[in-house]
Amino acid sequence: MARQSQAHDIFDNPASKIRYEAYSRLQAAAVAFGENLPIPEIVCIGGQSDGKSCLLEAFLGFRFNVKEVEMGTRRPLIVQMVHDPSALEPRCRLQEEDGDDYSAIIPEASIAEAIRERTEVHLRKLGATVSSKPIVMRAEFAYAPNLTLVDTPGFILKARKGEADSTPDDIMAMVKAQCAPPHRLILFLQQSSVEWCSSLWMHIVQEVDPHYTRTVMVASKFDNRLKEFNERWEVDKYFSASGYLPPTVKPFFVALPKDRASGSASSADWRRAIQEVDGGVKQHLRQSITGGFDEERFGARIGFGNLRRFLEEELANRYRDSAPATLALLQERCESVAKELIAADKKLQEAADVVSLRRAAIHYVLNIATKVSSMMEGSPLIDPMHFGWTTEEERSSIAGANWPGVAAVVRPPNAGLRLCGGAAFERCVQEFVEAAKCLEFGVVSRERVANILLAYKGRNGGGVGMAAEELARGAAREVLEPLLNSACTRLGAVVKRAYDIATEQAQLQRGSGYERLRPYVAFHAALRSAFQAFVHALEERCKGILLHHLETATSEYAVGLVAGRKACCDQERDEAGSRGPCACSFCRCAESSTFDEPPSVYDRSEGAAPHSADENEPAMGRPPFAETQQTVPETPSPDVLTVNKPDHLRRAALAAAAGRNVDEDSPGKGRVAKVPRTAMVPPAASAGSAYLNVCHQAARLFGRIRQAVACQAAPATLKSAFLEPVGTQLAAELSVELLGRRDEDFMKLFTAAGVLSALEASRDAMAKRVEGLVRCKNEFQELARCL
Repeated sequence: MARQSQAHDIFDNPASKIRYEAYSRLQAAAVAFGENLPIPEIVCIGGQSDGKSCLLEAFLGFRFNVKEVEMGTRRPLIVQMVHDPSALEPRCRLQEEDGDDYSAIIPEASIAEAIRERTEVHLRKLGATVSSKPIVMRAEFAYAPNLTLVDTPGFILKARKGEADSTPDDIMAMVKAQCAPPHRLILFLQQSSVEWCSSLWMHIVQEVDPHYTRTVMVASKFDNRLKEFNERWEVDKYFSASGYLPPTVKPFFVALPKDRASGSASSADWRRAIQEVDGGVKQHLRQSITGGFDEERFGARIGFGNLRRFLEEELANRYRDSAPATLALLQERCESVAKELIAADKKLQEAADVVSLRRAAIHYVLNIATKVSSMMEGSPLIDPMHFGWTTEEERSSIAGANWPGVAAVVRPPNAGLRLCGGAAFERCVQEFVEAAKCLEFGVVSRERVANILLAYKGRNGGGVGMAAEELARGAAREVLEPLLNSACTRLGAVVKRAYDIATEQAQLQRGSGYERLRPYVAFHAALRSAFQAFVHALEERCKGILLHHLETATSEYAVGLVAGRKACCDQERDEAGSRGPCACSFCRCAESSTFDEPPSVYDRSEGAAPHSADENEPAMGRPPFAETQQTVPETPSPDVLTVNKPDHLRRAALAAAAGRNVDEDSPGKGRVAKVPRTAMVPPAASAGSAYLNVCHQAARLFGRIRQAVACQAAPATLKSAFLEPVGTQLAAELSVELLGRRDEDFMKLFTAAGVLSALEASRDAMAKRVEGLVRCKNEFQELARCL
């Protein structure tokens, strides 16, 4: 009678009822609005066949899930049981998926079908087999306790037909997440026929609650194990679970009616059957076991009625203890959500304010431009492991990233490092220089050389030199121009990558400016287009400067000057004699240049082996003595003076006597213009080696042009043409392009379809959330007065 009176007090105590109603509504609001509140709850876990559904029906006092209609739910089910003496028939409602309102009353026989349909629709929308979003069911009944139970999907070893193979692991992970919050009480069910030491799922409880401080063990289907006991010591040993569970863990032993096939039985029959099973178990222990059992020690933990009373008392105590902290948390959340509502109203008002939008746009544009500029200067705030690319990744992301005319694999320094911004720009410039070094003077056909030589035959000398110059100029234009254009494209892609990194960083930082402008796709598209147009203009400008360098370096005057300076140096050596090498800057540059290698193959059909530039260089030898350096006899003979005269003076004398056809290399009438064209021709070369002489000289001139353009002028031009404008002009260019518009044109960037309606819907949802939390806070304030 004392226990019945205690149970009666639990049901009819006004303070308990107010407390339970307040927590039930708070729980519904938390599920609806996604609030994470420490509400005391009981989570029921166990295997799929351990009797969780039957235990849930026993708590409710009526059956809604008969064996023939399996729910098969893959979502948690929060069952809010409300003890209402006026509800002689169960009144069950399901909470709406996207709100805190409840549906109309659902007949108890249709609840399982409604739960299964909601589960299938939700999982189909997610494209998953398991979801952690719970289904909330409120059940008001005169024979239900004030108890909230979270029923979880049962553990399984193998997925059902049509489910993913990962379903068992997904269920286990989801159940662990449901049990993890410390404010939740864990109700662990296991069939009594399985020993505690052989449990398949005990390790899950040990992971989430290692000391079993909030775990209640339940041995279900106890009537199956009861038949195995004959003597008292066997029963007492099993009840104590010594050696298997910690001494602080006191398991319950529950048996429920097995006849579930008769769907026509009323809820009264179901409740009567539960009481009969409880009474039958205790009667068997008292009468059929030799010596009975230690009823004083274990009697309070046998039967469903004792488990129900224990959970009601435990939950009521937890509600009472956590009420002050919950009220304080509700007040804090109400203030926070109220501020969010004010911000939502402000955002909705500013959505149509052009001044506010201009201010937000200029702030965002300057932020992006600053990020890009700092990246190109070398910002330490960028994570290279997340944003950086290797050389191979950079090439694969750019269409046509191969260097034109270069067949070899170009691997610049630091090719394997993940770089971005200015570091990636510098590595790309180095890669361009390495690619330029791989360019060689191509094979020239004999016919082409012959055509050039014959075209210059009628001129006053210079045939070999002019032919070499023409070939070098044409080859330099042909191979260097595509390479320079490709370098501009590659570097432009590096700068564009910096913009992508800047926008991604803005998304990760989630600043107020980004959140406000995020829905406006047209604005972000216009900003990206403006940036790409800016980079494209830099590419075209840089290409123009580089092509100007190339045209200047390959002009007839410049190439002739290069060849002429070399010839002048040779002549100065002739005149200087033993005074030492020429000290002009051209000779020093030529001697230090590493680009004087000739082409690897000139003409395979001629059988000529490749030669190095030094081997084919005109042999200087020891210059003849000048007249002032000779020892002249007292009576010199004319032959001595004639023989020892410099060779070019001798040729000039012969040319003056015989005319222009005597020596093609002789200067006529004091002109020295033809000296540069012939200075590089080996004097010992025969007439049959003119083809090799032309190719050799052309290769040397090509190397000097390549050195001057690709390795000296181009790197400096690329850096100044890209990096300086990005740092000084980018912000202004983007601001003018986006903000330098009339208000009508500017607002077209902020007229995305559905943005205003989405903002209004968000504001309304926020207002509803504030209203629900304020209502819960007021209820808990009333509850605090009753405690």
